[in-house]
Formats: sequence, structure tokens, C-alpha cells
Amino acid sequence: MTYKMLDGNGAAVEAMKLARVKVVSAYPITPQSSIAEKLSELVAKGELDAEYIRVESEHTAMSAAAAAQLTGVRAATATSSVGLALMSEVVGLAAGCRVPIVMPVVNRALVAPWSLWCDHSDAMSVRDSGWLQFYCQNVQDVLDLMIMAYKIAEHEKVLLPAMVCLDGFFLSHSMQKVEVYDQKLVDQFIGEYIPKNTYLNTEDPMFICDLTPPEDFTELKYQQKVAMDNAVDVIAEVQDEFYRIFGRKSSIIEEYMTEDADAVLVALGSMSGTAKHVANEMRKRGLRVGVLKIVVYRPFPFKQIREALKAKKVVGVFDRSAGLGAQGGPVWTEVCAALRGLDIDIRGYVGGLGGRDVPETTIEKIFNELLDIYKGKRILHTNWIDVKDNAMEIREVLKVV
Repeated sequence: MTYKMLDGNGAAVEAMKLARVKVVSAYPITPQSSIAEKLSELVAKGELDAEYIRVESEHTAMSAAAAAQLTGVRAATATSSVGLALMSEVVGLAAGCRVPIVMPVVNRALVAPWSLWCDHSDAMSVRDSGWLQFYCQNVQDVLDLMIMAYKIAEHEKVLLPAMVCLDGFFLSHSMQKVEVYDQKLVDQFIGEYIPKNTYLNTEDPMFICDLTPPEDFTELKYQQKVAMDNAVDVIAEVQDEFYRIFGRKSSIIEEYMTEDADAVLVALGSMSGTAKHVANEMRKRGLRVGVLKIVVYRPFPFKQIREALKAKKVVGVFDRSAGLGAQGGPVWTEVCAALRGLDIDIRGYVGGLGGRDVPETTIEKIFNELLDIYKGKRILHTNWIDVKDNAMEIREVLKVV
């Protein structure tokens, strides 16, 4: 094993190289562009034995990747934001055809207004499309979760594609020291790609994604549901094997100082690291707070979350997605469902939209509100935690008389 200075995009490329992908069909989009660029450089230099396809859009990128993988090779693509929105039709195809593609999604806000910066609205928009979803706290997570995702997605009990989500710019362009694994060990861990269930072979033809009548459609969707259910145990098994081989521990959720906490904040993505740091600092002042980090969002780990939080009285959930039209963000909604029937006050917080930083002060404000609720000092909380006081005056539309 060696160490390299890599940004999140570089770590994703490193994982694809270690997985020995054979077809690349990635279309550049900020802040994912360097993934497509670095992959093309590796192919051009002969450092990656793969076919690089110059596609004209993200829709075509996913179409080419899915078709290539159905022929029996690992394919690589990546996207972000409106690129993911454009390929959403084929995202559903890949899941429904049970093509275990692993795709880094560099999280960036969906329009409008236009944004180049991070929130989770892109990945959350396809959270029910049949893809596994993993969220990274740091650059090491990008490499590790990508490598694990190949083994998980390709497992015969799963056979679902996987998104490894990394926050745009906060991780994609953040240089960090990363432990990079030996190629032989990765080969041993992932194994050779063997297509199962659906595949393209002229000597063994089959219908794939044909027009399906109502008599069969529900059952095919149910098969995907069973695969998602199976994935929970498979993920845990793969994480244990990864720890034995590479010495790095991972879990579906991570509890951080939650055991005796009066208030726990649930979060995912890069802001989890900030939440842990704030918890450390507040603990020094005698304030008992903790963090529950969600690593695997799909399948949603409702049993693990319920077990971890069942004895808590106050829980906050931070969403980096607006959840417009709902009573809260998507993560809050699912945590509420997981804790249904328990005597827990669950408060939802929305923030960090469109690339707005989530500093220590924002997290501390949340923790202080949760502690006040725990102590009975307040009833209401600040749902949109970092919105400006003059929100309704920004770019206000004036009536012309």
C-alpha cells in the first residue's frame, strides 16, 4: 500500500483504474469534469487498458456504459447535477436491467437558480430509481466506497447499480492524503467481472428491457425490491471483508459519541466531519451531543437507525436538499419513518444549499437548539437553519405600474 495526495475526483479515478474498467463513457460537467479528463489521459497514455468513447451527452454516457457492461466488461462513467438529471431516463434503465455499474456522482445543486456548487438535490432526485447510494465524508471514503461498491453491486444477491456521492468542490477538489491499495489485493477483493442475470451474447440471445405488459411489470419491480433488501446484509459482509484485507473499517451508519448524548444530529456527506468536530468541542464544555452519520442511504438503513436512536429523546436531521413541498427534507422524512412509534422529538434542518458552507457555527446553532428542546426551554426550531433574514427581498420581483 502507498499514500498519494488526491482530490475526490482523483480518488474516484484511482478506484476505477484499480477495478480495471474496460469502457469509459464519461461526459464532463463541473465539478465532475476532471474525472472524465483524467480517465481519458490514462487511456491515452496506456495506463488504463480501456476503450474511451467520446459521447455527446450524459444521456448517451449512461446508455453506452450500460450497453458495454451488458456485454461483459466493467464500464465507467460519472456525472453531476443537471448531467444526472439528463441521464435519469437511462439511470432507470440500468437499475431495471440489473446492470451493476458503479458511478461517482459529484453532488451539485439542480437548477434553478443556476449553480455550480454543492447540495444533494441531484442524487436525492433519483433516490428511488433502484440504485444503491453511498455518501462520502472525506476523500479516503471516495476510494474505499468505490472499491466496495463494485463488489456489492456485482454480488449475485444484489445486481444493482451504485452511486458513490461526493460533495462538489468540498471533496471533489479537496486534496487529502489517501491510502491507495495494491492492485493485486484489489483484484483479489473485487474479482473478475462476470455478467449475471441479463447480458448481451449472440450465442445466448435474450430480450432485455422489452415492452413489458402489466402481467409481469410488478414482479420485475419486486425483484429489485428484494435485491435492495438483500443489499443490507451484503454491504455489511463486504465491509467486514474490506476491513480484513485492507485494514480500514467502514459501516452502514456510524455512531459518534451517541451513547450518552442528550441530542443527536443525523447527517451525511462531508458536513459529517464538521458535525463531529463541533461535537468534540461542545463535549469539552460538558454538553452531551453526538452525531449519527449515514454512509449508506440506499438501501435506507432504517433498522440500524432505529436501534441506534431508540432511547433518544431529541434528534435533529440535517438535509442538504430542500425537500420542497414536503414537511421536511428527504433524509428527515425517512428518519421519521424509521423512528415511527417511538417517543422521540425529531427536528428537521435544511441548509448548505447551492454550495453554502456549513461552518461550525451552523452546526453549533443546531446542537444548541436541540439541547434547549431537550431541556424544555424552547418548542420551535429553525427549520432553514442558514437562511438570511432578508430572504424575501433578494432579487424581489417588483410590480410595474
